[in-house]
Amino acid sequence: MRQRTRKLVGTVLLLIWVVFYALVVMAIMHNAVRRFGPVGEPVFYALAGIAWIPVAMLVIWWMTRPDPDDDEA
Repeated sequence: MRQRTRKLVGTVLLLIWVVFYALVVMAIMHNAVRRFGPVGEPVFYALAGIAWIPVAMLVIWWMTRPDPDDDEA
């Protein structure tokens, strides 16, 4: 697969991932808001805000790999 195609597929995957992840985090927080309390709520959102990054990093790494037939790499 060419890098140009990987970038298109990766962009779509990232958009789908971020929307799905945000919905899952909101559902978890909606159900657990009373248990976390006023101190745990910002901690949860801070950790949840960082937790999506490793998946995004893997997709971006895959998107930016050079093409196999590219002699410049």
